[in-house]
Amino acid sequence: MTSFDTSPQLSVWRALAALAVVFVMLATTGWTANRQHRESTAVQAARTAWEHGRLAGHQLPDLDAAPARLARFFASLTDPQRTALAQGYPLAVGNMNGAPAELRYRANRVALLQQIRLERTRMHDSRLTPSGQQLAGRRMHRYEALSAAGRQILAFDPDGSGRVAEVFGSLDKAERISVVVPGVDTDLLTFQRTNRKYSAPVGMAQALYAAEREASPSTRTAVIAWADYTSPDGLGIDSATAMRAQSGAVRLNALLDALPGSAPVSMFCHSYGSVVCGVAAHAMPDRVADIAVAGSPGMRVEKAAELDTDARVWAMRDADDWIQDIPHLEVGGLGHGEDPMAEAFGARVLSARDAKGHGGYFQPGTDSLRNFAEIGTGSYRSVECAHDDDACTTGLSDTTKAGRA
Repeated sequence: MTSFDTSPQLSVWRALAALAVVFVMLATTGWTANRQHRESTAVQAARTAWEHGRLAGHQLPDLDAAPARLARFFASLTDPQRTALAQGYPLAVGNMNGAPAELRYRANRVALLQQIRLERTRMHDSRLTPSGQQLAGRRMHRYEALSAAGRQILAFDPDGSGRVAEVFGSLDKAERISVVVPGVDTDLLTFQRTNRKYSAPVGMAQALYAAEREASPSTRTAVIAWADYTSPDGLGIDSATAMRAQSGAVRLNALLDALPGSAPVSMFCHSYGSVVCGVAAHAMPDRVADIAVAGSPGMRVEKAAELDTDARVWAMRDADDWIQDIPHLEVGGLGHGEDPMAEAFGARVLSARDAKGHGGYFQPGTDSLRNFAEIGTGSYRSVECAHDDDACTTGLSDTTKAGRA
């Protein structure tokens, strides 16, 4: 044995060995199948059409212009002109940061109806295999559900495995906004589930919205189920690296920069979603008041202070969550760093009692959901800490300014 066999270095070497074994196993099994989000042909075609389009003889603005510039453009139009753009360029307007939320909902409904017709045709296309026809049927039914009356689809991309975001409540009238960022295996077909409802983005956001209204009936809130990034497919190499988180972080901050009004924003980041939030944190706008992570594999930093944000950082984990058994370190880009639950990390640690495993944090009746709702409504003194010392509320009051720890 070497001189470090009984020192803290031994624990590090053991962890490194465990990490290596895990990743070798993942790389040599079917768990690492990549799910690439292909170049978005439908959205790209919509962008190209917009770039060549004109309105009242004038060229349309650059789709990548600042959200404020695009907002001014739409504000200058008549209602018929806005409607014409939503109907003529639905995937462009429906995914445009800076377009009014209500117009994006209308545009995305047009896009969904178009995709329903396309998938209905594909269901009976003899050139497809039976499994391909079956997949077309599943996608058609998902699009039908998303296009139902009353649903507010803020973003929609049908290509590849698909991306989508949905709003509960009114973004324009909200006094507080919450954003739910899910983890692995999130796509159009898993965006909403009947079985294990509260482990899917729609169920998570619905539960949080209801809990916030119960926690503070007088506070106008809105919740976004944000699955508008290409998440890792299962427990493979993609989920052990930051690649998907880095591209997701760019899209997440684009959303946050374009949110209407000035209401404080709270982030609720589950599993790999906490990696996305960790990577995005340094560039989040000042209105982001809270970043709460649940079942986190790490946030790509060793301490909360390294996130370089003024937002309060919260963490929780159920006692039965398997994520606690992964090595919390980063080596050569593999792994996501320190455990946010660790005292040394410096997060405000919350109770997750009754969450029952990795997918149960948004289950009604749990401490985890109640705590999320208190954070989302700014009722910081009402949260329940993981420990009896109430350390997670130190220095806070219900009037604490947004964006300050």
